[in-house]
Amino acid sequence: MLSVRMNDSAVALLGERPLPALAPGLREMAVRGIERRDAVLTWAGSPFAAVRSAPSSDLTGWECDETSFHLERFVPVDKTTDEGVPHIPEEGQRILLSQGLALALALREQVYALTPVVPVRCIVAANETNGTFRFHQIRPGEGWNVPDLDLYQSDKVLVVDIEPPGTAARP
Repeated sequence: MLSVRMNDSAVALLGERPLPALAPGLREMAVRGIERRDAVLTWAGSPFAAVRSAPSSDLTGWECDETSFHLERFVPVDKTTDEGVPHIPEEGQRILLSQGLALALALREQVYALTPVVPVRCIVAANETNGTFRFHQIRPGEGWNVPDLDLYQSDKVLVVDIEPPGTAARP
């Protein structure tokens, strides 16, 4: 099962437009995929995960830190800089958000192929300065995002839960 939740500002920004084709850099990430390293999930072939061992607690936080990246590194968007601070207009934020959603959907089959089978949450956010993507295994009692996505007032946020058969996502 796949479920997508968005805060009101993400819904307003994305509207009912079709999803774009993945930008080349994101397509490469989707093809490379994700892998299990003991108790945690990470990007396949991640050099950082190879040298950073997962902690004994807060595995969700470790995964979110390890898998997080800025979408604008891979997705060309118009941006300006004012006194060293980047500014991404609404159209650029829409592109980043839709590319992040497309990446989450592209990872679905890889999540289904994980052994053991686990539910995975992808979190995509965009604002005036950047866009981010991260994922983590859904674990009981652990979470990265605030459940009420509308509490993110300066970010457009969407959460994609990928729940393979036989798993159940928990907040």
